[in-house]
Amino acid sequence: MEVGMLPISASKRGKLLAAGYTTLDAIARASPTHLARGFPFQFQFSTLLSFSNWVCIYVQKFLFFSPTHYLTLTDIDVSESEATEILNLASKPSALERPNGSHTAVVGDLDNILGGGIKCKEVTEIGGVPGIGKTQIGIQLAVNVQIPQEYGGLGGKAIYIDTEGSFMVERVLQIAEACIEDMAEYSRHFHKDFQACDVKMHPNNILENIFYFRVCSYTEQIALINYLDKFITENKDVKILIVDSVTFHFRQDFDDMALRTRLLSEMALKLMKLAKKFRLAVVMFNQVTTKHIEGSFQLTLALGDSWSHSCTNRIILFWNGNERHAFIDKSPSLKSASAPYSVTTRGIRNSTSSCKRIKMM
Repeated sequence: MEVGMLPISASKRGKLLAAGYTTLDAIARASPTHLARGFPFQFQFSTLLSFSNWVCIYVQKFLFFSPTHYLTLTDIDVSESEATEILNLASKPSALERPNGSHTAVVGDLDNILGGGIKCKEVTEIGGVPGIGKTQIGIQLAVNVQIPQEYGGLGGKAIYIDTEGSFMVERVLQIAEACIEDMAEYSRHFHKDFQACDVKMHPNNILENIFYFRVCSYTEQIALINYLDKFITENKDVKILIVDSVTFHFRQDFDDMALRTRLLSEMALKLMKLAKKFRLAVVMFNQVTTKHIEGSFQLTLALGDSWSHSCTNRIILFWNGNERHAFIDKSPSLKSASAPYSVTTRGIRNSTSSCKRIKMM
């Protein structure tokens, strides 16, 4: 949930937004000391003994922190009705909690512009320049789709088709470990009986639930996609299919462009059918190329204009200075919007002011 939706005064919202806290999740994850560093003056931290841990997380951190001073509701100018309404709002399903099982989460700000995450039963194309984090997002999706339903996830498995050889087992384990730590933190914050809700997952379990296919030619790629109907029927827990990238083998060794267009169209149609039939999310990563537009060369996604009609949603990743951004270029149900994100050692995260344009690994 975004801070702008909270039923608190505009001045309190302004202080939080100015400090970079745009969502409830960002506030909940921050320690009081970290919150204090983000503001021009000292935070006071109070214990609202008459309210549950929800309010302790979401209401108390709106206040100025002082380790020696604890205030009452009257002192901090938060009425009981305000605190109660925050509690009710916080307890409703957020971008992380999807009881209808219709989305695969990425990360907070990206999920917000995507209406909750990557949609099941649809084909989503994600494209961008090298180094922008396409493979990192793919690995993050393959991990996040396995988040159990009690933690707001789909509890499914992933198919990862690697055409470029960029998939890294070490990186999967790294992101999986961070995901498990996030779920443990979620349990501590939002479950009264933490022991009963302890996370029963291991990074190796997450790795085992990713069906990895390495393809080395466009003929192998087509043959594999033809085989997936049978494979998914035998592995019904698959909730996401990732192709990284759909472009690589089709940009080489093709003299007959009409044949290439026909093969791509047939492949796209089969991916759409898989998404609908098995109610899974299909994510295709695309590369960029240059196109002569209005007297100058501009970057555009590869495979031509006809390919742009093969997906339901199209997301373009780009650099804005030293910050990575995702832009919704095409969608029948989502408005055009952009959001920053970071590639960190823990995976894809909301962008921070300290984000630098560096190579992670």
